[in-house]
Amino acid sequence: MENQEFNQEFEINAQTAQPEPPQSQPAQPQADQAAQTPPYTYPGYTYPNWCYVWQAPGYAAYPGYGAAQYPQSAPDKGKSKKNKGKKARRFLAWAAAILLAAGLGCGATAAVLQRNYMQQTQLLRQEMEKDRSRYEQQLEALEKRLNSQGIIQYPSQAELPEGALTPAQLYSACVNSVVAISSQKSVASGGFSTVGTGSGFIITEDGYVVSNHHVVEGADRLIVTMHGGAEYEAKLIGSDNINDVAVLKIEGEAAFPAAQLGSSNALNIGDQVVAIGNPLGDLTATATVGYISGKDRPVNTDGIIIDMLQTDAAINSGNSGGPLFNMYGQVVGITTAKYSGTTNSGASIEGIGFAIPLDDVWGMIQDFKDHGYITGGYLGVMVSSMDPTVAQLYNLPVGAYVSSVTEGSCAEKAGIRVEDIITSLGGCKVENLTDLTRALREHQAGDKVTVTVYRGGAELSLTVVLDPKPRS
Repeated sequence: MENQEFNQEFEINAQTAQPEPPQSQPAQPQADQAAQTPPYTYPGYTYPNWCYVWQAPGYAAYPGYGAAQYPQSAPDKGKSKKNKGKKARRFLAWAAAILLAAGLGCGATAAVLQRNYMQQTQLLRQEMEKDRSRYEQQLEALEKRLNSQGIIQYPSQAELPEGALTPAQLYSACVNSVVAISSQKSVASGGFSTVGTGSGFIITEDGYVVSNHHVVEGADRLIVTMHGGAEYEAKLIGSDNINDVAVLKIEGEAAFPAAQLGSSNALNIGDQVVAIGNPLGDLTATATVGYISGKDRPVNTDGIIIDMLQTDAAINSGNSGGPLFNMYGQVVGITTAKYSGTTNSGASIEGIGFAIPLDDVWGMIQDFKDHGYITGGYLGVMVSSMDPTVAQLYNLPVGAYVSSVTEGSCAEKAGIRVEDIITSLGGCKVENLTDLTRALREHQAGDKVTVTVYRGGAELSLTVVLDPKPRS
């Protein structure tokens, strides 16, 4: 409204400030008129008669441009000084009005721009705050889920020692937490016969021990031998053949030397590692040194494929279940298997050992320790990995091929059938048995998940409420 009133006032002032039409002058001879309005020239250029070039008092030419002819002030014969003053005042009023209008217009424009800027800034800050709030909520939910599953976080520099240890320093600091495990079966005479040996490591001062499932499988009695030679009869708390992990418990009056735990996810190919174990069953507390040669290597152990760490540290029979340490003295894997012998071409195999990444099974270890069984979700199917060549030959997707469905399980209730190919679970892509196992680790019993299966040339999405895993 203020701008409109100003514009109206400006138009009135502009109209009143128009110069008056020149009063009629008596006709003059053409020569006199030409003399009064000579052309004004610079060298090489002639200005028209109407062009006015201002001349500073006392200067006859612009420096560097040569002599210039400026209009000379002609005597004002027909106008009084009073009339000149009146026109000058009108011109100044007009100029002032123009400057005032420009100033107010710029001021109004600046005010509008500033107001828009403040509004946009406030909206942007609100959106950023919403995003930050959403991010914090997602992070909090993720941390709760990881804590509930007992998954180890990446070690921070504050959690690590000041510097890496030498292999000798590491051995001295960690060997007491490593144990030998003897698996025994009862015999007809009433005694026990040793049927297998392996290794393990203590994870708590009250005597929980971790090893491989295949080390303790089928044993009627388990004997744990400490580095110093003391023996303890162990109780099997729980084991899982799919992930080849087992948890035992020994009892003692004094606190046991527990190993420090680290993160397998923090490892890089080329990192140095040390394996300590009981190779061949009688070379107790043997240390071998090597490097991480690969990660996420699919290894087939007794028909079950597990993604493992690859190392060139020597792994032999009897090392199974023992710890793989990083150079800070932290357990990052469970030594499990090795490739040995020769290839089909006759080449010998050397320096290819494997360890289960600790992060992949730590949630299960915690479940066994805290509950005696795995609390994670259970689908209730037996599956095998689709062979990529067969899948391509028959134009089928790769995935987890369902060979059997447990009666009364959540899979049966959801409509999963034998010969279905599971291609995803809970939004995680499934191309083999390992992918399905990993996807199930992300969920607990009672979680509702979507399982995608391929059946009869079409994909179906089925809703499954996961069962608790049966106790062994």
